[in-house]
Amino acid sequence: MDTAAVRALLAEHAELEARLADPDLHADAGAARRVGRRYGELSRIVRVVRELESAHADLEVARELAAEDPGLAAEADALTRRIPALEHELAELLLPRDPHDDDDIVMEIKSGEGGAESALFAGDLLRMYLRYAEQHGWRVAVLDATDADLGGYKDVTVSVKGECVWERLKFEGGVHRVQRVPVTESAGRIHTSAAGVHVYPEQEDIEIEVDEKDLRVDVYRSSGPGGQSVNTTDSAVRVTHLPTGTVVSCQNEKSQLQNRLRAMQVLRARLQAMAEEQAQQEASDLRRSQVRTVDRSERIRTYNFPENRLSDHRVNYKAHNLDAVLDGDLDGVLDALVAADRALRLRPS
Repeated sequence: MDTAAVRALLAEHAELEARLADPDLHADAGAARRVGRRYGELSRIVRVVRELESAHADLEVARELAAEDPGLAAEADALTRRIPALEHELAELLLPRDPHDDDDIVMEIKSGEGGAESALFAGDLLRMYLRYAEQHGWRVAVLDATDADLGGYKDVTVSVKGECVWERLKFEGGVHRVQRVPVTESAGRIHTSAAGVHVYPEQEDIEIEVDEKDLRVDVYRSSGPGGQSVNTTDSAVRVTHLPTGTVVSCQNEKSQLQNRLRAMQVLRARLQAMAEEQAQQEASDLRRSQVRTVDRSERIRTYNFPENRLSDHRVNYKAHNLDAVLDGDLDGVLDALVAADRALRLRPS
């Protein structure tokens, strides 16, 4: 353990505690939120440091007492076992955090190979994430959706806001494969189809500037379920960033201006994520998580309905509770992904 680094974090925690007690800080809601998040992060470290210091002190006393009374040796043994666990927990907390862990996200789900069945599966994935978000008290808004003829979605874009959204869902980007008997299959044969998920952080402070000359803006009429028109004006907005070919659509807001502003927010978030990924690749960041692969087209997970089985191929995770997972019970597989990422980062360089 780097004691100098720990002392610096303890000092920062004390400083942030004093700032949070200053009423002037709370006049700026954004600054107060950032300070509060950092304080909460450091509070976990402070707790473990204090517990570790107390355990070391108690162990010294317990050993002295056990030398006089062997019946007290069990307490010393328990503390001896507890200290390594606390040291491991502290080492995990001291790992450099993903700077986006506290960010909200934008998630895109697109049907892929498999036609109507793929679109239905995209709808299943959306429902799974909506249920998971509901369980965690997150706020979800559908920004844009293209319905499929037989149900589900050709593509759908949602924003998810709440605590630790990116930290929990950042590993979901990639190709999700489903194996089941489609509703359109009369012979009862199992088909394999897929849908793609793209996840990127929606940051409070985005550095990317977008030149209006690089944009093409199209307006069209918003549509509801089944393609029904939901208003009589061209309020939906599609923004195309010509240099990269990035397209963002938004029809959730009530006016064309609001949809354009929201589409531009999402566009900047996407361009920022693209720029950061490119910088990471160019820097050959060897510590980049093997869980979150650069190739987003890689198949990451299989949903096997006949066997009620979920398989995540990145961490060899398998569970036979697919019905519960699709109902929002994602913590098992997400915990496995987070643990694998932490284990990787704990390895010596």
